[in-house]
Amino acid sequence: MYDFQFDSANKPTLYADLVAAARGLIHGENDGVANMANVAALLALALPDCNWTGFYRLIGDTLVLGPFAGKPACIRIPLGQGVCGTAAATGETQLVHDVHAFPGHIACDAASASELVVPIKRDGVVIAVIDLDSPTVARFDEEDARGIEALAAVLAGAV
Repeated sequence: MYDFQFDSANKPTLYADLVAAARGLIHGENDGVANMANVAALLALALPDCNWTGFYRLIGDTLVLGPFAGKPACIRIPLGQGVCGTAAATGETQLVHDVHAFPGHIACDAASASELVVPIKRDGVVIAVIDLDSPTVARFDEEDARGIEALAAVLAGAV
């Protein structure tokens, strides 16, 4: 049984604890889907004011829905389209304060107002993205981006 406690008021501590918890969850597990499922649930538990936390896996030139916590989502996103497709195509974190101002935003959940998408890279190649949505404009900041990038680095060999 896991019983994680997170201090969301202190972001450096929150992300250090989140990364440590993720390491514990994925330790010794070789199944990428199982690891993504546990980490998607962990993100939903740890991060306040998120209405969707999860993964898209890059298969060919399409992102395919992976494990997540939240409402049902878009199943396939073409590379380069929307926030997730842009992150996968560029290999760069996408920190979007207002998704309605993002050209080509794909609205899987109409309640989402801001988004953070971080690529997961193995040997320099994008293999998946971590996608976080919030119903609050400007929910995510640079500290969130750095924290999720640290998580993505830990997950690179486990998803």
